[in-house]
This record gives sequence, structure tokens and C-alpha cells, in this order.
Amino acid sequence: MHTINWYPGHMAKARRMLEDNIRLVDMVIEIVDARAPMACRNPDFESLFKNKLRVIVLNKSDLSSKAQNRAWIEYFKKQSITALELVSTSPSMRKNAVAMIERTGKAAMEKAAAKGIHKTLRAMIVGIPNAGKSTFINRIAGAARAQVGDRPGVTKSKQWVKVSDYLELLDTPGLLWGKLDNELLAKHLAYIGSIKDDVLDIEEIASLLLYDLMRICPDQLIARYKKLTRDIETPAEMLDGVCRSRGFILSGGVYDTERAARIVLDEYRAGKIAAIALENPDDDFNAPADETKKENTDTENE
Repeated sequence: MHTINWYPGHMAKARRMLEDNIRLVDMVIEIVDARAPMACRNPDFESLFKNKLRVIVLNKSDLSSKAQNRAWIEYFKKQSITALELVSTSPSMRKNAVAMIERTGKAAMEKAAAKGIHKTLRAMIVGIPNAGKSTFINRIAGAARAQVGDRPGVTKSKQWVKVSDYLELLDTPGLLWGKLDNELLAKHLAYIGSIKDDVLDIEEIASLLLYDLMRICPDQLIARYKKLTRDIETPAEMLDGVCRSRGFILSGGVYDTERAARIVLDEYRAGKIAAIALENPDDDFNAPADETKKENTDTENE
């Protein structure tokens, strides 16, 4: 997989919007995908939000393992950042999410109250495309007030959402960064759908995903695609194995690898292969991509 240059005009506009509006909020809530928290963390955010209260939401946490979610929460805690695992599509998450936001902003509210000001707590929701920002806001607000889509880049402009008399959320467009030169993290973004499939070679991405999953959760992968085996040597052979497993064979015995690739990506993103994260806090994220991901047998079944 090659370095991805991904900075269309609306990404530059999104960054300027964040810079212009950060002064309007008390807190920044960063939404990341629990399967790839490090890949989802835009490095620009550290400098943009260094003087703000910070919260990180491990969204889609049901697609990761409980043990890995706990490890990431502890990792962020050591950096004095509150982290919480959530499933934004679950109706039950609203109470916990609002309580988390209010608890984090309590000191700011009390400081204002001491001056006789009954202020509204304002929080900016940020994250890379397709992390689930709009779904998170809609669930907290109790109505579909922010645009939601199943593809990256749905939110194009800022939107204020009033949750209560004392809480407002600012939805912002997803922001990637100029050059995804870390091949490992770029792969993970492609796997979870944060980079549009139409700018990628989906057969290459699906092949690499299968190859990585064979090291991370081989039992679940083989259970899903019966013709795969642990001794397959190359990513391309993995995709051929999916074709054999599902009968995706064209006339003349040619494998329909494009169909297999789309099925693999769809099933992985829907959590149908395994509930496990691609990343752990103690991983070497600067390692060459083909040396990453040792087997995670201690967490894959939790």
C-alpha cells in the first residue's frame, strides 16, 4: 500500500473552521473508532486544542473487545484525558454521555457560577470522517439534528445543536490531515472506511485486511471464510480463499476478487468477522506495516 495524499479543498476549509471556532467552546470531544484509536487521532488536534478540556469517545466500542477498550481508557487517563467507550447507535448511551460531558466541564461551570454567570457549556465535536460524530450528537440531542451518512464526508459545515439550557454541541466536518505517510495507520483508516473506497484499490485493501486479521484473530476469520487456512503466505492468496469460500468464481474458473473484496470490507466494518481492535496502546505504530499486529489471542474472545 502506498502513501496516501488526501487533502481535498473541503479538508483545508474544515481546518480553518476549527481554528476560527475553537475560541467559542469550553471543551473538545474527540470521536475515534474503538478499532483504531491511534489511526483516528489527527495529529493536528494536539496543537489546535492544547488549551481546552479534552474528552475522547471510543465510539463503536462494541466492534472492539472489552479488554482493549479498557486498555485505551487507561492509556488516555495517563495523559490526563478523559476517555469513555460508547456505542452511539445504542439508545441507552445518552445518559452516560451527557453525564461524562457535564462532569468534565463541571469546574468551568462552577468557576462561572462563582462570578454570578449561569453559562451554557459549549463543546466542539471533532474527529476524522466516518468516526460517528453526527450519530453521537443525534443520540445525545434525542433527534436527528445533525446529518448522518454511511460514507466519509457527510458533514460539510458547522452545526450548533442545543441539548439543554446549559449544554450546546458544535458539530464540525471530519478532518483528515495532509499526508498519511504512516503506512500502518493509513491502512487502518482504509480498513474502517475513513478513507473513501473509490480513492483506493479495494482488492489490495481487502487482501491486506485479511492478512492482518489472520494474525490478529485467525479462529474467527477462518470460521467466517471456511476455505482460509493459517498457512496462506500472501495477501492476494487470502482474497482467493474468500472466493473459494463463498463460490465467487466466474466462467473459466476465474476468481471474482472484486466482489470478494467488497464483501470482506462490508462484513468487517459491520463487525461480522470479529469484535476486536486493530490497535493496542503498546503497539509500535512506527514499525513497518508488514511487521505489525502480533496475534491477540488473550483479548479476541472477550
